Amino acid sequence: MTTPPSRPPRRMPGWAKAVTAFVLVLALLFAGIGLAVLPGVQDLFGTRTHDRSGPALLKSVKDMSRYDAASGTFQVVVDLEKDTAYLPDAVRGTRTLYVGAGTVDAHVDLGEVEDEDVTVNKDRTSATLRLPHARLGRPALDADRSYAVSKQRGLLDRLGDLFSDNPNSEHAVQKLAVSRIGEAARGSGLTARAETNTTDMLEGLLHSLGFTEVHVSYGS
Repeated sequence: MTTPPSRPPRRMPGWAKAVTAFVLVLALLFAGIGLAVLPGVQDLFGTRTHDRSGPALLKSVKDMSRYDAASGTFQVVVDLEKDTAYLPDAVRGTRTLYVGAGTVDAHVDLGEVEDEDVTVNKDRTSATLRLPHARLGRPALDADRSYAVSKQRGLLDRLGDLFSDNPNSEHAVQKLAVSRIGEAARGSGLTARAETNTTDMLEGLLHSLGFTEVHVSYGS
């Protein structure tokens, strides 16, 4: 009695392998999300941070001749959404709600004052000064008081974060928050406040030097 020849094992088609790999990736993704919300598991599998940064190096020194006369603190709520025309948001798209807090300084550049902009009488009792208008500095975002309220990402965006060097980047909303803070500063009257404070400072200084009349104006 002869033994029938054994059949060779059936190979899995290429499309089936691709589907299986995709399902495994999804399973690992959602398993990671589930583990993150279980109490105690996050501490068990959490990552540790090691700061091996080198010391800061001084690259240059620049003398400043401006008088920082006023500073404004601003807060803005940024709601930034990105989607795709032919895919639902659950598949491809992001929406971030971000609270940005920052400051903007206003200054008067005293280095632009020329000799002809300062007039003093012979008795040194009266002084007239013409200064440039106050200007706004660049908005500075306060990282300690800025935070993301919520983040919504589609499935493909979540998968992309697994292979990204900077997952969950908030660069776009931070840049937009800085822009909005700058716009708010321009409409806040901060430069007018800076000019008033500069005038008060110069009047107090020159009065202490014996001047009885001090006139300060702004403009070219």
